[in-house]
Amino acid sequence: MPDEIDVLRALAHPVRWGILERLAAEPGICACDFTEFFDVSQPTISAHLKTLREAGLVTTRRRGTTICYSLASDQLTQLADRLGGMAATAPVAGQVAT
Repeated sequence: MPDEIDVLRALAHPVRWGILERLAAEPGICACDFTEFFDVSQPTISAHLKTLREAGLVTTRRRGTTICYSLASDQLTQLADRLGGMAATAPVAGQVAT
C-alpha cells in the first residue's frame, strides 16, 4: 500500500491531476482516449497512468485488448480524511492563535 507521500507525489503532476479530473467526470476511460485531452504522447500518458495505479489512485479493467481506468475512491477518501483532519485543527484565517 502506498504511503501518503507517494500519493501526494502522484497528484503533484499537472497531467496526472488532469487525468484524475477526467476520470471523475467520465469513469472507465481507456488509456488511448486520454491523448485527446492532453498534449502528450500515448507512452507518456501510459507512464502517468502507471504512476497513478501504483499510488492506488486508479483501478484498471480490461475490455478485450483495451485497458480502461477508473478512480480508486479508497485512496482519495483516506487522503481527504487526513487533510480534513488537519484543516479542522488549523486556526481560521485572520485569527491569531492564543
